Amino acid sequence: MELTDELNSMDSLKWMVISCPYCGERLDVSVDCSVDYQQYIEDCQVCCRPMELSVSVDEHNEARVNVRHENE
Repeated sequence: MELTDELNSMDSLKWMVISCPYCGERLDVSVDCSVDYQQYIEDCQVCCRPMELSVSVDEHNEARVNVRHENE
């Protein structure tokens, strides 16, 4: 990987604030804006319960994160 590729991939990462659907704690998550849509499970950093994150990125490179209970 060249340095310019590495810098471009770093630019595609954005930090977003979400709230845990279980304990309500505000958390910072890193979102990869180079992918149009992704869905994954991440444990809450406070209560350790699994959250389902759905991330979509629009044509203006703006990300939207939807957080739900794992079995919702």
